[in-house]
Amino acid sequence: MEWTAEAIDQLRAYWAEGHSTAEIGRRMGISKNAVVGKAHRLNLDARPSPIRREAEAGAGERPAAPPRRSAPAREGASLRRLEQPAQPSAGTVVRAFPRASARTCCWPLGEPGTPEFRFCSGDAMTGKPYCQEHASVAYVKARDRREDAA
Repeated sequence: MEWTAEAIDQLRAYWAEGHSTAEIGRRMGISKNAVVGKAHRLNLDARPSPIRREAEAGAGERPAAPPRRSAPAREGASLRRLEQPAQPSAGTVVRAFPRASARTCCWPLGEPGTPEFRFCSGDAMTGKPYCQEHASVAYVKARDRREDAA
């Protein structure tokens, strides 16, 4: 962009009115970064940080936390408390998801969602989630990867 005298005057006017750099850019049809760069080269007054402005507005008060949003309830869905798990109705087939314990290998075997899906469940190495065999597949040294690529 070429900065004409009119464009510079327009930038100074928007800046004096307190518009954000993004807004000035939109109004002038240029990028925010072009506005920031030219304002810096023109030595225009620095803008106060919006973060600092919010902190100063509280004057030592802790800023209020944003309101929490709750997930919209689906029609017909009932909300249950965690302390009261739902009991399956008669005739419902309950299948426990196969999980690995903290001391067993958690390498997945099979296709998730199928009855055959499970975890390896071999003895996990100390400090690792996998057994020796699966750790050798999961953890490859950078040197070994470079040799594979060659």
